This record gives sequence, C-alpha cells and structure tokens, in this order.
Amino acid sequence: MVVVTRPAEVGQAGVADRPVSVPSSRDDGEVTRTSEEPTAAPTAGAESVAPRRRERPHVVVVGAGFAGRAVVEGLRRRPVRVTLIDRHPYHTFQPLLYQVATAGLNAGDVAFPTRTLIRRQRRVVFRLGTLAGVDPSEKVVRLEDGGAIGFDYLVLAFGATTNHFQVPGASRHSLSIYTLDDALAVRTRMFGELERAAAFGAADGALTAVIVGGGPTGIEMAGTLAELRAMTLGRDYPQLDPAAARVILVEQRDHLLTPFPPRLRRHALSALVHRGVDVRLRESVAEVAADHVVLGSGRVIPTRMVVWAAGVGVDPVAGRLGLAQGPGGRLATDPDLRAAGQAAVFVAGDLAAAAGPGGAPLPQLAQPALQAGRHVARQIDRIMAGLDTEAFRYRDRGIMAAIGRRAAVAQLPGGVQLTGTVAWLAWLGLHILVLAGVRNRLSVLLNWAWHYLAWRGGPTVIVGG
Repeated sequence: MVVVTRPAEVGQAGVADRPVSVPSSRDDGEVTRTSEEPTAAPTAGAESVAPRRRERPHVVVVGAGFAGRAVVEGLRRRPVRVTLIDRHPYHTFQPLLYQVATAGLNAGDVAFPTRTLIRRQRRVVFRLGTLAGVDPSEKVVRLEDGGAIGFDYLVLAFGATTNHFQVPGASRHSLSIYTLDDALAVRTRMFGELERAAAFGAADGALTAVIVGGGPTGIEMAGTLAELRAMTLGRDYPQLDPAAARVILVEQRDHLLTPFPPRLRRHALSALVHRGVDVRLRESVAEVAADHVVLGSGRVIPTRMVVWAAGVGVDPVAGRLGLAQGPGGRLATDPDLRAAGQAAVFVAGDLAAAAGPGGAPLPQLAQPALQAGRHVARQIDRIMAGLDTEAFRYRDRGIMAAIGRRAAVAQLPGGVQLTGTVAWLAWLGLHILVLAGVRNRLSVLLNWAWHYLAWRGGPTVIVGG
C-alpha cells in the first residue's frame, strides 16, 4: 500500500451565493455556522441556502458520468452531504452512443435521469448547471448561470470531449459521438444523405462515410455502417446501388485498437475488411470540408459525412480553472488523485492525468473512470477519519470492442483473449450489466434480440431528429 501523507484541510461547508456565515470547527468533526442576515437580496440566478447548524461536510461533484456516479455511490453511507452538478439532467451511457447514431437504439435507451439515480440517497441533491470556474482558496464552485456553491471537498469529473488536433475544418464539418446530441446529429445526417441520394442521385460522395480514428469508437462505427449498407440500401432504397456506398476508416498508426494485443488488432482489421470497410492505415487527415476530406497523402475523398473518432480531449473550461495541467490538457494529479498541489480538490475519470501501469496516462475509458471515482470516495472518507490518503492503483479489468454482428474482440484479466461470437456475447452481456436502469436494460436487450432475429429488416428504431 502506498500512503500519501499530506495534512487534510477542511474549509467552509454548505452552499451559499455570498458569505452569509462563518464556519467554526467542532470536536465532533461537523461544522457549525453562526449566521448573519443578508442586507440585500441575492443576485438573479444565484442560489440562496439558509444557514444550518451542525452541518455535515459538503462534497461537490462536477460531472454525472461514470466517475461522478462512482463517487456519489461510494459516499452513500458516509457522513457527508453531496451536491452533484451536470450540464444535462441525465446520465449518458457513452459506450452505446454509436448504436443511437446508427438507429439501432432509442436515445432513451442510453440515457437515464440523474435525479432517479440518486432518488434513494437522501443526502444527495442534483444541480443542473455548467461549470464556469473554481476558487480553491475560497472553496467555491461557480456556474455559468451565476450560481456559487461552497464545498469542503470538490471532485472534478466532467469528462472528455473531441480533440480535433487543430485540423482545418474538422471542428466545423465533422461529427463526433460524445454526447446524446452528437449521436442524434450523426443519425440525422446519415439518413438525410440517404434520402438526398435517393432523390438526386449518389454522385459526389453522397454515399461515402469517412470515419477518422481506429480506436474502439471508430471501428464500432465503421463496422455498423458497413452492415447498414448491406442491409438497408437494397431493401429500403432500391433506386440506389449498394456498391456505390463506401465506408472508409482512416488511422494514422500502422494498426487499429492501440490498447489491444497484436492478435486482437489483426482480427479487428480482418473483420472490418471482410465487411467491406476500406481501412487506410498510416494515413492522416489534413483538412475537412463540407463536401470532401483531404488526406495527409494529398488524396481527396468526396464525402458529406465525416465522423471524428480520432482523439479525446477535455472541456476548454479545464484550462481556465487555474489548476496544473498534464498531457492533452488533462488536470495533473498527485498519486491519491487530488489535483496537483490541492488539499481538497480531487480529479477523476477522463479529466485526470493519472498515471497507469508503465507511467502513461490512464486510457479515457469507462473502467478507469469507475475505479477512480470509487478511490476518490474512499480518500474523502479517510481524510474525514484523520487518516493518510492512499495512492490510486488501477486494476485492469479488461477491454472490449464490437465490430459488428457476432464479431468483437476482448482482452480479459489474466491475458485471456476472445474473438468472434464468444467475444461478441461477452460484450453484449457486460454492457447490459452496467447499463443504468432496469427499463433501459430490458429495452436494449429486446432491441438487440429483435435486430438479431430480423437481421435483414434493416434499422427500425428511429426517433427524434
């Protein structure tokens, strides 16, 4: 066990827009407030919470993704109050967003109301809002709507966003799959281009989709689009020639799926090629325009649909928090996942530049986020108990990626490698297990069962957009 020794600091507890109380510590570890009546009404948009006596320490968690949820769950039985903040009123199960994008699932199948998730935790409240800034010295979180929330401990876990690597036109003309809105936009573009091609012809790349990035999201999207081409065009669009539809996957490395072993990389490549995906390895994207993509080799590909899955970045607000940053703009952390040099601010999930095995930053995936969130909850409990914190140790639980129907790759603990149908079934089972909400699990299971039985029927789940 590695112990991180640093004095714990407990500051102002509670929520307030303006300093209306003075905290004083008690021997029992709780905080008592001696209040003063404010002389003026609070500003518009600000929150006002009446001072309370004998308050429990206040933990503010920014982000209701995998890491944020794990922190809240880990503090369920701890003597704290928790405020969970997120810009959306729902938790999104990001690993299945690509299926929403390709009309395999409803949007509601991968989203679950945050207030429902915390309904049984009476000391947890949810606050809809977008982070604007953090004042670690005053222990205040500020939101874009003008709200200001005080904290004793702060956990920053607001996740990842797209990294376009400053490629000209990429942020404007390509589509990403990191939010529910992103997935719906991809689906709208996909079916819109199909209808446009059916009405006006399939010239100028109308039926070409370019996927940038050979990670799990990229290969899952490419494989699914290739299968949709095989299922949908001939049946629902008889005026279109399926041979005119192209799915091109661009990856600048000489292999796909960097976190996976070489054998699984080769299997994924073979499965994509078998489905008709044009895989371009050792190739980059130099420019993205409204109707074409320019590759690093100089070749121009006419297309109106570019899905960017090449890199993961952090929200620009991370650079405005005044906290130390690491690779890719992620926030630097001490071994115990406290923000570098901070006593009461933790960082978890995709936002944290925490080191994994070998010293490289942990991959921005669900499993590291879940483990980091649970670790942060334990460290807050240790600090409150007067104990030293422990260094975070990531335990590899395995990684998986689906390529299509009865095709997947999986690296399990102990070096076990699965491919094909067995890996696909394992992928299905794991995602059903960790999906939030019984209704969502049943809905996804029924949709998957229906698509498997009615394989040649094409996509049938289309909502919104």
